[in-house]
Amino acid sequence: MAIAELVTAEQYLRTSFEHDAELVDGRIVERAMPTWEHSRIQRYLIRRLDDFEKLGLYGAPEQRVRTRADRYRIPDMCVVTEKPGPDNRGIVTAPPYLCIEILSPEDRASETLEKVREYLTFGVKWVWVIDPVTRTGQVHSSEGVKSVENGVFATDRLEVDLTAADV
Repeated sequence: MAIAELVTAEQYLRTSFEHDAELVDGRIVERAMPTWEHSRIQRYLIRRLDDFEKLGLYGAPEQRVRTRADRYRIPDMCVVTEKPGPDNRGIVTAPPYLCIEILSPEDRASETLEKVREYLTFGVKWVWVIDPVTRTGQVHSSEGVKSVENGVFATDRLEVDLTAADV
């Protein structure tokens, strides 16, 4: 049985990865490779979220978010109300307003739900989990979870209709 070597946050931050990985309790965790549908939904979200900058909401794809001293997650998209400063190495250290996880075929439900709980515990106000093929999913908040069947994902300040996305 192979035993993974634990790494510190500093070692993680000094390491480059072909496809950026997360740090969870000293372990490097590879992220699932995106599919065509995943990438196209992410591209659509990037373009749509730009429309909300006038409201002070800044979208960023694959932005490192430090949820704890020993945990760095990389949501597919995050929306922040303040841009991270250079003193944080450009890493988001305050809870984002919204984190978005776009599912890939390799993603496991238990791991995705663990991330959702982690984001909410960290103080993220909203978490979207999106199936890029069906454009359905869930909207999570401190109020609970709502299923999305019509392709329209929303928070208290923004709404994105994924049915218009060109996949």
